Amino acid sequence: MTFKKRELIIFILVTFAVGFLGAFAGLKLLQPKVSQQVEIPFVKEGNSSELDEDMQTIKQAYELIEQHYVEGVEENQLLEGAIQGMLETLDDPYSSFMNTEAMERFNEQIQSSFQGIGAEVSMVEGKVTIVAPIKDSPAEKAGLRPNDQILKVDDEELEGLNLNEAVEKIRGEKGSEVVLLVQRKGSSKPFEVEIVREDIPIETVHKELETVDGKKTGIIEISSFSETTANEFEEILLSLEEDGIEGLVIDVRGNPGGLLDSIEEILHSFVPDDIPYLQIEDGEGKKDKFYTNLKEKKPYPISVVIDEGSASASEILAAAMKEIGYDIVGTTSFGKGTVQQAVPIGNKKEESTIKLTFYKWLSPKGNWINEVGVEPTIEQKQPEFFYANPIQVEKTLKLDNTDEQIKNAQIMLSGIGYDTKRDDGYFDKKTKQAVMEFQKDHDLTVNGEINEETAYAIESKVIEIIRSKEQDLQLQKALEELYK
Repeated sequence: MTFKKRELIIFILVTFAVGFLGAFAGLKLLQPKVSQQVEIPFVKEGNSSELDEDMQTIKQAYELIEQHYVEGVEENQLLEGAIQGMLETLDDPYSSFMNTEAMERFNEQIQSSFQGIGAEVSMVEGKVTIVAPIKDSPAEKAGLRPNDQILKVDDEELEGLNLNEAVEKIRGEKGSEVVLLVQRKGSSKPFEVEIVREDIPIETVHKELETVDGKKTGIIEISSFSETTANEFEEILLSLEEDGIEGLVIDVRGNPGGLLDSIEEILHSFVPDDIPYLQIEDGEGKKDKFYTNLKEKKPYPISVVIDEGSASASEILAAAMKEIGYDIVGTTSFGKGTVQQAVPIGNKKEESTIKLTFYKWLSPKGNWINEVGVEPTIEQKQPEFFYANPIQVEKTLKLDNTDEQIKNAQIMLSGIGYDTKRDDGYFDKKTKQAVMEFQKDHDLTVNGEINEETAYAIESKVIEIIRSKEQDLQLQKALEELYK
C-alpha cells in the first residue's frame, strides 16, 4: 500500500465571498500516494447473494417511504439520509457525506481566501467543539479556547445536527455578526460570544530571534500547515541559521493541522533516515513506513511547544520530534490520529462524495495518539487567568455579593496585576479596591463595581496580554530548558 497526496482533515469555520460557512471550508483529506481505484460498492467475493438480499430490504424501505409517507419526500433526501445514517453508525466524527452542492462549495472555498470566524471544530461526544482558534482570527480575538463547546448559533440549538449541518448555521458574509452560545469546561453556565466575521490570515509561519543565556535562539511559530507553509518554514529556518542560531523552538500551539505534505517536507529537515518519521496502518494492521534522506540531526538543541489545540499535522510533528529525543513542552495535544480519503459516488449528474476514515497514522515508534494526544516531556500550563471564563454580568457585581462571575473576575484581575487576594467568588473590600484600581488605570467610572463596561475592559486586557505573550509560561519554559 502506497500513498500519493496525503493530507490531514481540518474543519475550519470559514466562508468565501458568497457567504458559505461550513465544515468543509479548509477541509484537508489524507489521500493515496499512488492512485487507488476504489470500486463502489465494496463487494467481497462470496457475499454477493447475501448483499443483494440486504439491498432488497433497503429498496423496500425506500419505496415504502416514497409511496406511502403522509407528506411528500424528495428522492435525493431519502438517498442522502440513508448514506448519512450508515456513516453515523460508525461513530466517527471524521467520516461524512458531501452532496454535489456541498462539494461545489468546498471546492470554491479551498481556492479562495478565507473569511469567517477562524476556528477549527470537531464533533466531540455529540457537541460541536473548538479544537483551536486560528492565530489573529475573530475567534481568537473573541476569546474562544480549545475545548469550548458551541451549543447555539444565533439562538438556534445545534443538538441533534451533524457537524456539517451545525457549521452551516454559522454561515454569513464578511462583516456580518454571529452570536454563539458557548459552554466552557469548568463553568456551570454557558456564555454568549458575539463575533464579526473577517478575513482569516493566510500567513502561517512567523519567526523571532531572541538571546537566551547569551545564545542566539530562533523561535518559529506555525499557525497551520497550508500549501505554502513548508516553503515559508524552509526560508525562515535558513535565514535563522544564517543568523547563527544556537537553538530552536518550534511553536505549534493552537495549530489545527492542514496538509500532510507540508509537515512531511518540514520533518525532512529534522528526522534522520534511520527511523521513520511516520507510519500508516490499514484496517488489517498492515503498516507502511516513511523515511527521510537526512543523515544526521541538527547541530543545535530543539524543542517543540504544544497545547490542547495542537492537532493532526501538529501532532505528527510533535510525536516525531519527541521520539527522536527532543523536548516537547506544554500540555497534551488534541488527539487526532486517523486518515480520511474522499471517494466520489453516484453518477456524473449527481456526483457526491463520501469522506471516509481509511487508515490510522502512527508515530515513528508505532504509537497511535488518537483520542489520547501527544504528552509533553516537560508539562507546563499557562497562568490560571488564561483559562478563566468570561464575566457574564446579568446584574452589577458589587461589595458583599457572592457569585461565580465574581470568581472569574478575581482570577482575571489577579492575573493582570490587580491582586484580589482571593478567588472564591466573594466580593470583599480587597476585591473592590482591585476593581477601583483597574477602573482608574483604564479611564472607567471609579466605583469599585463590575458592570458590563468594566467586565468587557477586564476581558479585553486579558486577551491583550495572552496575545502579547507577556506571561507565556509555556514559551518561557521551552526557552529555559533548551540549553540544559
